[in-house]
Amino acid sequence: MRVLGIDCGGEYTGYGVVEQDECGRIHYVCSGAIRLSSHQALELRLMKIGEELSDVIAHSAPEIVAIEDVFYAVNAKSALKLGHVRGVAMLTAAQAGLPVIAYSPLSIKSAVVGYGRAEKLQVQLMVARLLALPAPPEPPDVADALAIAICHLHTASTLERQQASV
Repeated sequence: MRVLGIDCGGEYTGYGVVEQDECGRIHYVCSGAIRLSSHQALELRLMKIGEELSDVIAHSAPEIVAIEDVFYAVNAKSALKLGHVRGVAMLTAAQAGLPVIAYSPLSIKSAVVGYGRAEKLQVQLMVARLLALPAPPEPPDVADALAIAICHLHTASTLERQQASV
């Protein structure tokens, strides 16, 4: 299974593609960050996210897209902008015919680090270790995107094992 994880953000939107082989091993495919300029109009930033995610999907051929679930933010304006980015990511996946599944930040950190309140650096280090990367992914948004994809692989594998034992 090949999964595209997307970490939606207003300044950087991270993406990461990972794959699980028949033996259950997880492999790194690609990752990166879409850098957005605060000087551009919101609609142009959203268009850039859609275009770049479309390219990632075309080149990496994921089977599913995993994103972070909506969470509560103190700043309503920031939450609204994040919602726009998340909507574009979901729309881009749907236009490519890909299902989208969302995971809570707690679930993602628990699946990757083993602790739901892990710090960003812990997530970066664990992602690098799980994927045998030479260094922690930068910026942290890339590590978060890879963590989201890894979370989906772990969750899907667990559900598959549970169904097989029934």
